Amino acid sequence: MDKIFIRGLKVETIIGVYDWERHVPRPLIFDLEMGADFNAAAASDHVRDAIDYAAVMAVVQKIATDHQPALLEALAEKLARALFKDFPILSLKLAIHKPGAIPVQDVGVEIDRRREDYAACGAR
Repeated sequence: MDKIFIRGLKVETIIGVYDWERHVPRPLIFDLEMGADFNAAAASDHVRDAIDYAAVMAVVQKIATDHQPALLEALAEKLARALFKDFPILSLKLAIHKPGAIPVQDVGVEIDRRREDYAACGAR
């Protein structure tokens, strides 16, 4: 399977379960790997046949800043559903890093989803 990746996308947003976290935007770092079929884009050399990286980035930024959930897990799932809905991707590996959440080098969540995970429950 062909893959598109976006690494290190930084978005400032409100996220967290504690009151003090709900008042000050903090950075989240997103890493995405999307499986897709590149055959049409490779043959045509037209962006209309490809997945637009900037459009993917805009979806991530909009959802992260508008949704403002308590948990990274909720944000990850909302992003996965939106990306499968808006783009012809077949798989998604998504990591969300929350720098400074606890005193360690890195902390966050990672999900791995396939398009058929959502087709089974009626969501696309």
